Amino acid sequence: MEAYKKSKEEIREAVQGTQTNGLTKQEANKRLQENGRNRFEEAPKESMAKKIVHSLSDFTTIVLLVAAAISFYTAIATDHGDLFEGILIIAIVIINSVLAIVQEGNAEKALAALQDMNKQTATVLRDGQWLEIDAEEVVVGDTLIIENGSMIVADARIIEGSQLRVEESALTGESEPVEKDADFVASEDQSLGDQINMLFKGCTVVNGRGQAIVTATGMDTEMGKIAGLLNQSTNKETPLQVRLDRLGKRISLVALGAAAIVFGLGYIQGEPLLDMFMTAVSLAVAAVPETLMVIVTLALAFGVQKMAKKHAIIRRLPAVETLGSASVICSDKTGTLTQNKMTVRRVWTHGDEIVDTEDAMTEDAIEVLKVGALCSDVVVEMENDEKVYIGNPTEVAIVRAVEEHFHSQKELKEESPRIAELPFDSTRKMMTTVHKRGKKYISVTKGAFDVLLPRFRYGDVDQATVVNDRFGKKALRVIAVGYRIFDEEPTEITSEFLEHDLRLVGLIGMIDPPRPESKAAIARAKRAGIKTVMITGDHVVTASAIAKELGILQKGDKALTGSQLREMTDEQLDATVKENSVYARVTPADKIRIVQSWQRTGATVAMTGDGVNDAPALKESDVGCAMGITGTDVAKGAADMVLTDDNFATIVDAVAQGRTVYQNIRKTVNFLLSCNISEIFIVLLAMILGWGAPFTAVQLLFVNVVADGLPGFALGKEPAEDGIMKQSPIPPQESIFARGLWQKIGINSFVFTVVTLFGYYLGTFVDGVSPWINASQEVGQTVAFLILAYSSILHVFNVRSEKSIFQVKLSSNKSLFEMAVLAVIITTVIALLPITQGLFNLVPISLNHWMLAGALSIVPIFVNEMIKFHNSEDEEDEEEA
Repeated sequence: MEAYKKSKEEIREAVQGTQTNGLTKQEANKRLQENGRNRFEEAPKESMAKKIVHSLSDFTTIVLLVAAAISFYTAIATDHGDLFEGILIIAIVIINSVLAIVQEGNAEKALAALQDMNKQTATVLRDGQWLEIDAEEVVVGDTLIIENGSMIVADARIIEGSQLRVEESALTGESEPVEKDADFVASEDQSLGDQINMLFKGCTVVNGRGQAIVTATGMDTEMGKIAGLLNQSTNKETPLQVRLDRLGKRISLVALGAAAIVFGLGYIQGEPLLDMFMTAVSLAVAAVPETLMVIVTLALAFGVQKMAKKHAIIRRLPAVETLGSASVICSDKTGTLTQNKMTVRRVWTHGDEIVDTEDAMTEDAIEVLKVGALCSDVVVEMENDEKVYIGNPTEVAIVRAVEEHFHSQKELKEESPRIAELPFDSTRKMMTTVHKRGKKYISVTKGAFDVLLPRFRYGDVDQATVVNDRFGKKALRVIAVGYRIFDEEPTEITSEFLEHDLRLVGLIGMIDPPRPESKAAIARAKRAGIKTVMITGDHVVTASAIAKELGILQKGDKALTGSQLREMTDEQLDATVKENSVYARVTPADKIRIVQSWQRTGATVAMTGDGVNDAPALKESDVGCAMGITGTDVAKGAADMVLTDDNFATIVDAVAQGRTVYQNIRKTVNFLLSCNISEIFIVLLAMILGWGAPFTAVQLLFVNVVADGLPGFALGKEPAEDGIMKQSPIPPQESIFARGLWQKIGINSFVFTVVTLFGYYLGTFVDGVSPWINASQEVGQTVAFLILAYSSILHVFNVRSEKSIFQVKLSSNKSLFEMAVLAVIITTVIALLPITQGLFNLVPISLNHWMLAGALSIVPIFVNEMIKFHNSEDEEDEEEA
């Protein structure tokens, strides 16, 4: 039912029937039983068991669980009885699962916040009597009493109102309270912000009083439709989750394939089947980077800590990396890009003199503001040594401008005490106050220029008309101020007497101004290849003016209204979405369409907002960013990230941190897979050459968990590379191995394979290496173990930067250096102590073997340094060209 298109009589007939004294209690109870209580439906809650299963269903986690099973089997089958590695892998899986469950938010919190809005009462007309009832018992057809400060409990059609103004920014994004008109009847479709004869659930009355007939409750209200949208949207996998899932699948296929090949080769060569099975198992274990997921989790957690220091609270860990992939930021205007604080920008007094209040202020301009401030009901209070302004935002802007220029409201009231007033009402659309000034009296009238124009008799009205148009084109809200002087106190306090023959004092142009840091942040985002799009419930003229000032709306860009958007098909929107930089007068459903359209073009979308109307789009986007100060609980509950300083620039800082996190995850993949893939080739080649297995499963697990794991834990703390915000966003479909990562892993794996096999061969077959220890497979395995472990540990310094290791200070990531030293010490102790030698199938070796292992371990560093030197020369040649 489009109640805003119906007259008061039609609405009464439609929802109350023939009843004139409100609903009867019997009819109200019947409707309550038929339609349900006035509350939102809750989304089905996910049990803890289901959350745990979901957290374990990630493919890479499944690979880890398989690796744990293999480790347990290996420990038991080889009679070592050492279950440490399997237990450690299970512990890693549990840590990942707990972190995911604790960190990740879901729609339950958002809907719980929506439910909290219902915990209130309402005054309704039942059987001719006004009763206070629980808001959940309100039904369609009830007549509500609406008063200043009331929270509206259901959607309703106004049937009676006096000076009624409603704050609807949480629902529509409109920065100004909306003046309501009970007599208005729409003849065509109107957006929520233009339905001035309607009240909407969850909004607040800021002025006046009235009565309204309930037209929708619960899920049928506009707020309820938002709750429905939150229920319908599902949490999508982030680009990182997709990439790691692909990586896990590839690793598992490689592991199974390599294990099958080794087992087949051993069978052909006549090796014992049990030994070949154990070798195949060790190869499968080698292919699994057991610490990858926990290192990724720690990198994300470290990113969370860094963002928290910069006023961004992350609610879902993967959102950190997703931010780094953001290519579009869809931002709400009011309170996000702007200050949500009406501010005087221009003052016109006479002739061509227009004062820009940001640059300078003249005595004439201050006089206009002082006269305007007299005609206001603003209350100025002190809280914590700061001034707090209470009242209508337009009047607050005028009074604040006066106070900021060395005049106080108290001073004005003492100089010109008010003795009478004509309050603002929706019929006159103006306000008048009468003051005693010395021996004379002055009446001050303010209102929209178009309304006051016929009432001016004195002043430069023609020029004011030109200035009014000029202000309007800049999307300024224009207030005209006029006055009359009386020799004696006026006795007739009426509009007909006071609000005529006015002298025009001047025009005041005001706007909700952009936040000071927004423009620079938008420019920074643009340099990073990120497009900023404004999505607002405000008027298109206002939105476009702000967007131009911020650099969002540039040459060739378009501004679209919600009505124009709703006339477009999804295909038409997809074809033009990249041209549209501003969307005005949009509904919550429109915002979701815009986000989805961008996503269909392949963009990764970050959505910012603070109102209830933003919540569905926040949840639908790849990363939802809610405002922490002005944001509603609903918006915060639906978001992945909450900005504690409500600063748009913080989002751009978070994007930079997200890119750093992803960069460090790529470094981690390079670091771990270089070793893991080399392990596969080392075992394969050794078997093909008939040299026997160079490692046992327990040795490979040690290398993967300790030699790789410990330094890898610190890779997530690497600072950002230079120029990270000058690079283009990472496409969501881009492989984690793109941009040359496969080649780097391939080269490093090749070097690891060559040096380790060389050491294994010398230890196994060459007696001349040491005069005291004969060559044997056990000696070869020990030497190969040390070379692989040491070279893998040292490799962390290769991957931490594109620069030479001699150009990167160790102090920039102290924990990485400390972890690397710790890993070297543990590896050395394992190889030296008899008790641990037995556990890990190692044997004592000579000093010559130790020196051999040390020398071969640093070969990968020399190779990487030569590659980096070659690449730096190529870059210099390109710059010179």
